[in-house]
Amino acid sequence: MEDPRAKTDASANVDKDPDEWVSGDDPMTPSQASYLKTLCEQADDQENFAENLSKAEASKRIDALRAKLKL
Repeated sequence: MEDPRAKTDASANVDKDPDEWVSGDDPMTPSQASYLKTLCEQADDQENFAENLSKAEASKRIDALRAKLKL
């Protein structure tokens, strides 16, 4: 029997706007916090890090810093 979850397009979640995420208002994950902190240090931009960010806001800041660092 096939797993119905296997038929979902994993790339659809990657392209979805963080503001549209169902869990976007949840606190950022520990992985997001760690990665964001690392990117902030690399970009010498500590203002972009805050402990109380949502998942969606952390994702947007990560994307912006990755673009700034050309990663």
